[in-house]
Amino acid sequence: MIPVDQLASLALFARVVHHRSFSGAAREAGLAKSAVSRRIAELEAALRVRLLHRTTRTLSLTEEGLRVLEHARALVAAADAAQEVAGLATGAVRGTLRLNATPAFSQLYLARAVSAFLALHPEVEVHLSTDDRMVDVVEGGFDVVFRIGRLTDSGLIARRLATDRLVVCGSPEYLARAGTPREPADLLQHTCLHYALVPRSAEWRFRQGGRTIEVSTRGPLSCTDGLSLREALLAGAGLAAVPSMLVAADVATGRLHLVLEGARRAEFGVHALTAHRTQVPPRVRALLDFLASHFRTHGPRPIPSSGA
Repeated sequence: MIPVDQLASLALFARVVHHRSFSGAAREAGLAKSAVSRRIAELEAALRVRLLHRTTRTLSLTEEGLRVLEHARALVAAADAAQEVAGLATGAVRGTLRLNATPAFSQLYLARAVSAFLALHPEVEVHLSTDDRMVDVVEGGFDVVFRIGRLTDSGLIARRLATDRLVVCGSPEYLARAGTPREPADLLQHTCLHYALVPRSAEWRFRQGGRTIEVSTRGPLSCTDGLSLREALLAGAGLAAVPSMLVAADVATGRLHLVLEGARRAEFGVHALTAHRTQVPPRVRALLDFLASHFRTHGPRPIPSSGA
């Protein structure tokens, strides 16, 4: 039987694997990195197995570590469930919220909104991680994952918090140099930047004459995050199709100009994804209700279309 004093270290091991680093687990636990490393070493000694392969840059699970991880995650899940049951019984808004969002949405909107929520609920702690790629809500141990766009069918529960639309834009310097496209086919003569997590066919799709057309664009730069794509736009590298929330402030100040307005009108949602509809902890429900109200007042909102 594992010593009782090692149960906390077992949960800490699960957090190290979740963050893929001792530093991330240390920040979450409020411990020094050295303390986390020592606790994991003591756990390995108690279990008489090596759980992790460590190098200066990476961590990877040993075969034994992979088997132990299943039980460590179960321990964390049981502790979280006990906390949730206690909260559900009293309706108290307290405990830890684990959130994930794209870097752009987090920096432009979510971090400020979460800060306002925390000011109202001092017994809540938020751990916010960012990733442009879709993460697994359950496997990642997240309470809420925020994503922008049309959702694929899944077993997750989605709540729409705001609405946005794609716009095509470029800097005044680029448009002065390359000209302004007047119809989608003109994009064949332009440098079109690419958001690498979606197919180009979906990225450059337009409505023209009552039909849908896809333009086979070209460009030398692909980005896997929206903020880098925005910086390239501001630098005059080309045109890009991006959510309007990403460039709304730049369009308002004239640093970027919209083109091909009216050719692309479809809107999509900003969604909060959770794993369960029932037994939702009060802190999760309170956060989602707060964000829905907050975003109605403070955005994001799609840039109004100037096209026909």
